Amino acid sequence: MRRRRRKVLVEPPAHATGDIAFNLIVFFLVCASVQPDSGRPQTLPSSETVEEDKQTENIEVAISRSAVIVNGDVTAKNQLLSRLKPLLAGKSTPEDKVVVVKSDSDTPYAQWIFVTSIIDDAGGTVTLKLEEEREVIIPD
Repeated sequence: MRRRRRKVLVEPPAHATGDIAFNLIVFFLVCASVQPDSGRPQTLPSSETVEEDKQTENIEVAISRSAVIVNGDVTAKNQLLSRLKPLLAGKSTPEDKVVVVKSDSDTPYAQWIFVTSIIDDAGGTVTLKLEEEREVIIPD
């Protein structure tokens, strides 16, 4: 009489599950990091040295939570484009079309994006004015 052997189900070793989970985590992290960042592309001017006699006065736009100020004058958001176009009309080179943007720390991101896109639409090049903190040592 022939005896049948029963096949026993073989389970993978328990120590391999940690390796599989680690490989899956690494795989998904690599796949997730390939996605490009979204947002509005900007071309910021390089910081080149300009001779003093050739330097032109740039347009300044200050953004706060409640107001937009162009060259010291408060401007309504819906009139910003019509205010900037004449200021940029007489400028022919990209270096002359630089618009310096200053913003308060509490300025909403949506307002900053709105103002900088209006500057781009008017033909200006956005550059940021950053305040630097310096420590001054006064000798005794």
